[in-house]
Amino acid sequence: MKVISEKTKVTVDANSRVSLVTGADRADMAFRALQPFSKEIAQAIGNRRIVIKPNLVSSSIQLSATHKETVEGILEFYKSINKLENVVVGESAADGPTMAAYDNYGFIPVAEKYKVKLTDLDENPSQVLYVMDELNLHPKPVRMSSLLMDRNNFVMSVARMKTHDRIVATLTFKNVAVGAPIKDPGFAFGRNRVVGTRSDKAIVHGNGFRGINYNLFNIAYNIRPDLSFIDGYDGMEGDGPTNGTLIEHRVCLAGLDWMSVDRVGIELMGVDPSTIGYMNFCAAAGMGQYDIDKIDIIGEKVTDHIKPYKLSRNIDKQLQWMTPLRERGESLY
Repeated sequence: MKVISEKTKVTVDANSRVSLVTGADRADMAFRALQPFSKEIAQAIGNRRIVIKPNLVSSSIQLSATHKETVEGILEFYKSINKLENVVVGESAADGPTMAAYDNYGFIPVAEKYKVKLTDLDENPSQVLYVMDELNLHPKPVRMSSLLMDRNNFVMSVARMKTHDRIVATLTFKNVAVGAPIKDPGFAFGRNRVVGTRSDKAIVHGNGFRGINYNLFNIAYNIRPDLSFIDGYDGMEGDGPTNGTLIEHRVCLAGLDWMSVDRVGIELMGVDPSTIGYMNFCAAAGMGQYDIDKIDIIGEKVTDHIKPYKLSRNIDKQLQWMTPLRERGESLY
């Protein structure tokens, strides 16, 4: 284990491992994907609070959101390693009240069954990080969930396997990085929005394809999952993260190095890893393993389960981050 920065505690495990399972039952797949890491996860948790961060980007489109059966399988796993006594499920839904999303997706009876708390990150403390605005390169303050930023918590990202209309694909790191910015109580999309309320999630997008990739890279120094999980039982292709279409895949991934997990996810989706800007930036900064040949994959073979996902219609625009803003040698004056 190599420590990159004591201040931010960014670490790299040279022997990154990822569990890949398949099956016909979400809960069972989740449990089996986590099992190979039982000892490591229990040791990493210690006495820390576990924060499970689902992806509820929409409170009404199930294909875009973490499934209750996935959460149930994860909670069964924590029960099996005697780590269920201090678990919080925390989210800030993008389009409206988080508790409404929990209710719509059936999270409430699951939480009651396992005696865990469902919390709205918008109603908890926050702290300010600064991100970049591509239009003027000015730093912009963003209110970020303290629950996800607190390195004394053990943060688990539970993502869906989806394409994206800004960063090609959205997996476990993106789930926490853009789930962490909070919104005012009463903020919602459309006519239900309370006048004067705002969401800080849009600020992280940086007003452009270069901005969002840089901002995600910068956020990774402060917010990242300790345990990553991808539900690819069925994925979303096309115009994700909310307007895409279903693709049946029947895969599930887990691991303690978020970059390795997301990298294997990208491989399974048939996505070119060179096209995802922030992940290339994070890899260059030594934040995880991005070389698929150096990732130890437990269980199924990746090559047996690759299913190319149709990308968003604006993929050409998304790749702007790969090109310079001006020609090399062009004068600044």
